[in-house]
Amino acid sequence: MSNEHSVFENLQTLRLMGMTGALQKVLESPDMLALPLLDVLAFLTCEEIQFKSQKKRERMFKAAKLKQGQACIENMDYLAKRGIDKSHFVSLVQCDWVQRNQFLIITGPTGVGKSWIACALANQAIKFNIPVLYKRFALLLEELDIARRDGSLPKLRAQLAKFKLLILDDWAMVPLNERNRQDILELVEERIESGSLLITTQLPVSKWHEYIGEITMADAIMDRIVHRAHRLELLGGSMRKRYKNIEGDAS
Repeated sequence: MSNEHSVFENLQTLRLMGMTGALQKVLESPDMLALPLLDVLAFLTCEEIQFKSQKKRERMFKAAKLKQGQACIENMDYLAKRGIDKSHFVSLVQCDWVQRNQFLIITGPTGVGKSWIACALANQAIKFNIPVLYKRFALLLEELDIARRDGSLPKLRAQLAKFKLLILDDWAMVPLNERNRQDILELVEERIESGSLLITTQLPVSKWHEYIGEITMADAIMDRIVHRAHRLELLGGSMRKRYKNIEGDAS
């Protein structure tokens, strides 16, 4: 067995796939072969770090289960008259609010782009190696209820806690019962200590107290969410109509 073949086998055994590909590039380039040994090693290790970082982001993206995985900040349409202050939005893109365990509330009528923006910010967070999880609010309440009945609630809570940023899409689309209110309070309480929340909803924050219902629980939940939350209030018509019209014109 040649030394070259042995080196490639060793790299694969160690799962250094970035270095494996980089070494192949070096061997195919006379200019790189002529570089000092330390320069070659620097190239190989940098390639390995980049490879591992990319694979980690791919795993995080898959785990996030975003509703609109293709959404990205680069395609953000500031011209759509949605009432977004560009400087405020740029500050949110830095994801410092997530690192500080702060929240973000995105409100606006149906179809205006709330979920899309939430997913775009989620993709941005993943670029910063922040674990993200997307959940439909109504379905999460169902999951919590099922987990309580089958005894897996601690496991579900532990799973949710692994994600620094939790997206609750379509908040306030289903009525709440006493158990739901307690679940929300406990979820928010856990987020305050160790994570961040991004909530999208058609319901204005001024009507949340009425939606939650029971006065004491509503006060507790609102106090924990609203006072630590940034807000984006979107305006304008439905983006779904806009894209439908564009497709119709093109056909």
